[in-house]
Amino acid sequence: MKRDVFNAIADPTRRSILLSLTQKSQNVNALADKFDMSRQAVSLHIKYLQECGVISIKKEGRERYCNLEAKKLAEVADWLEPFRKMWTGKLNQLGDLLDELKTK
Repeated sequence: MKRDVFNAIADPTRRSILLSLTQKSQNVNALADKFDMSRQAVSLHIKYLQECGVISIKKEGRERYCNLEAKKLAEVADWLEPFRKMWTGKLNQLGDLLDELKTK
């Protein structure tokens, strides 16, 4: 099955893992400690994120360190851009209307 960045962010646990990796690279055990689930369950989420291309895993000795691949997440930002522009336009219109009502 082809996985993409949108599959990666579809699950709250995976989103939390990604947020944790914005600070620094972390090993699988450190990530697993942050969740109320088994290490195996967290490992499955990590594997899923790797398959989606949003994290990479680097082995150092016996440890596996997860690194965020933020460039891949730019696909989400690109997809959201038309919506951001739409809402910015609507909020600007609302601001103009409110300014107009204040002056009346």
